[in-house]
Amino acid sequence: MKNVGGLERILRAVFGSSLVLLDFFATIQIEIAFLIIGLWGVLTSTLGYCPFNGLMGRNTCAIHYEDPATEVVSVEPI
Repeated sequence: MKNVGGLERILRAVFGSSLVLLDFFATIQIEIAFLIIGLWGVLTSTLGYCPFNGLMGRNTCAIHYEDPATEVVSVEPI
């Protein structure tokens, strides 16, 4: 189930990518922190799910699921 959407996904992708790029110019002490935080932002924006948002009960995704187990998806024939 996705809980990251819209503007938050864009901001996470831009912020994470910039930290990963900044990682190349950082010293070894800061380099690992930049890489971990940057990759976290990129991965959560790509997947659309953040475990911390789930723990806080926060959902910025526009699609809200009533009950994911009973959701029916209809496909129109071509």
